[in-house]
Amino acid sequence: MAALAERQVLLNADGAAIPPGYPESYWRSLHFFNIYRLIIALVLFMGALFGQATSHLGSYDRTLFMQVSVGYLLFGIACAGVIRTRWRFSVQLAAQVIADICFIVILIYASNGITSGLGLLLLTTLAGAGLISRGRLTLFYAALASIAVLLEHSYEVIVFQDGASQYIQAGFLSIGYFATALVAHTLARLTQQSEQIAAQRGIDLANLSEVNRLVIQDMPDGVVVVDGAGVIRQINKQAEALLGTLRERDGVMLVDYSPGLAAHLARWRSGAAGVASGYAASMDERHGLRFVPVSDRPDAGTVIFLEDLSRVREEAQQMKLAAIGRLTANIAHEIRNPLGSISHAAQLLYEEAEGVSTTRRLLGIIHDNTQRLNRMVNDVLGLNRGQVAHLEAVAIEDFVRQFVTEFAETEGADSHIFTVRADAGLLVTFDRTHLNQILWNLCRNALRHCRGKPGSISVVAHRVRVSRVVKLDVIDDGPGVAPAVRGGLFEPFVTAASGGTGLGLYIARELCAANGATLDYVESSAGAQFTLTCRVG
Repeated sequence: MAALAERQVLLNADGAAIPPGYPESYWRSLHFFNIYRLIIALVLFMGALFGQATSHLGSYDRTLFMQVSVGYLLFGIACAGVIRTRWRFSVQLAAQVIADICFIVILIYASNGITSGLGLLLLTTLAGAGLISRGRLTLFYAALASIAVLLEHSYEVIVFQDGASQYIQAGFLSIGYFATALVAHTLARLTQQSEQIAAQRGIDLANLSEVNRLVIQDMPDGVVVVDGAGVIRQINKQAEALLGTLRERDGVMLVDYSPGLAAHLARWRSGAAGVASGYAASMDERHGLRFVPVSDRPDAGTVIFLEDLSRVREEAQQMKLAAIGRLTANIAHEIRNPLGSISHAAQLLYEEAEGVSTTRRLLGIIHDNTQRLNRMVNDVLGLNRGQVAHLEAVAIEDFVRQFVTEFAETEGADSHIFTVRADAGLLVTFDRTHLNQILWNLCRNALRHCRGKPGSISVVAHRVRVSRVVKLDVIDDGPGVAPAVRGGLFEPFVTAASGGTGLGLYIARELCAANGATLDYVESSAGAQFTLTCRVG
């Protein structure tokens, strides 16, 4: 409890409490202070032992001087052992400083008093004590030293009736003690402030470093930080995914980890022109390089960005598609009105041309093409309309059978081409209008490419019990989708059919997304197969 109370009330030069346990720097300073004590004790002993003729050490009482020197040396050795225990720092420091004052004052007495000059040794002791304790009790130690020196000199004056005029020298020495204590106190306070600033800056630097690490790790592009010597200092997960896993984290050279990237960095640092924008040397062409120097110094580090060019191209493509969509929507809107007028006029002429087969045939061609153009206009206008789903439980078997009947009548197809298989009582969560539009698009494509025989188009619905979803497959017996077209099958304005807009599958997938469903093309040996995966109703 005493030790705990002592640590709780210990204050530094600014009046702030020193944290419990004392930093290792305190004990290290006390250790070096004790080494100085051992050296002084050894020098005094050797000086008295071998310098009897030339030295004033022990000139009054050499035996006492030798005994005290040996005791001082043994005391320093004992202090070295006690310091290792890390027991009560303030008590050890106070005991050592008071012991220093006592030993040195006795040595002064044994060396014929104040004129021996040994009193100057206390200046170093007071300075060291003030710096080690961060200014605590420094003036108290100075007062003890001054009192001890004055008492020693007063004892000499009283006993030997000599040296009263040397009180001035003793007074100046005491003033020196207090001046040294004040300087040590000031330096200790400045040291304490510097330590606090350094500790705070260390915390800020650590926080900033952690923030930088988190930001770099979460960046979509790869980042590699290299110092002036070519050593990798930091790398994020995206860069490791592109260049390979970095097995060791310390001291790895970039040239050993990625020679191709190191070669590009060397070219950039040398100022050579033509650094490749795509890193084709050891990576695919989807990624490019960008170098950013840390500072203006040539030996400073460099931040290397491995940019995902495919993402940039995709964003540019999306912007391009958005611009095309707005343009085509405006054009389609302007086409719609004259197209309606043409269709209406063709119907009127068709009624008036009764009995004229050639005219009726030509007007039928006009009507069919205006209807096809109208569907294309509706598809284009549907791109800019947000798809809002009104979800409900749909009995899939009844819905599909009714849809097939309506589709066959509208498209003029034989209903025997279609085969419907669905689990009994199967429900899905979907917007009826959206589901009708999706199936209409899929069945129209299947009707265009199938063989036209009975059972050429199959509509199959079944439940996947493990994942609680329903899969609705539209399968035809045609040649399937060519491998070259599969990559852009659901992209807008991409089509392999003559006269198509390339918007049907794109709009169908967008409608699926609005209903929480997915639409995918599945490779099949029978022909083309599109699978609609939706939630159970």
